[in-house]
Amino acid sequence: MTTVLVLNGPNLGRLGSREPDVYGSGDLDDLCALLTADAPDGVTIDLRQTNDEAELIGWIYEAVDSGFPVILNPAAFTHYSYALRDAAALVSKAGLPLVEVHISNPHARETFRHTSVISGVATGVIAGFGFDSYRLALTAVTRAG
Repeated sequence: MTTVLVLNGPNLGRLGSREPDVYGSGDLDDLCALLTADAPDGVTIDLRQTNDEAELIGWIYEAVDSGFPVILNPAAFTHYSYALRDAAALVSKAGLPLVEVHISNPHARETFRHTSVISGVATGVIAGFGFDSYRLALTAVTRAG
């Protein structure tokens, strides 16, 4: 049995009510239920959200120490958090899959969203497919393991 950490950054705790035209109407509970239903036998989904950069980094360390693959939606931290980038690099350097996901397509939005400091250390990036971005990432990390 393996655990997949599904880590979500700032403001994603407001899914369902925050800009539903951009992020959809589902909330994190809906996302967790969807991923749990999609998870292969023996795979546990551990979905977490924080607005705190240090807490998110701590969870990434936990993934490395426990050997867990990571699905990461860094949210606003995507664009500027070098501390998060350095922690994320530890996952891929440990031979674990780390897939960066985004609900919307950052490249179709404001210019400042076009840059990700995380993408260069991620195993892969999936964006623009709503909650299906996470579903595709789950397929990728469970096939990699």
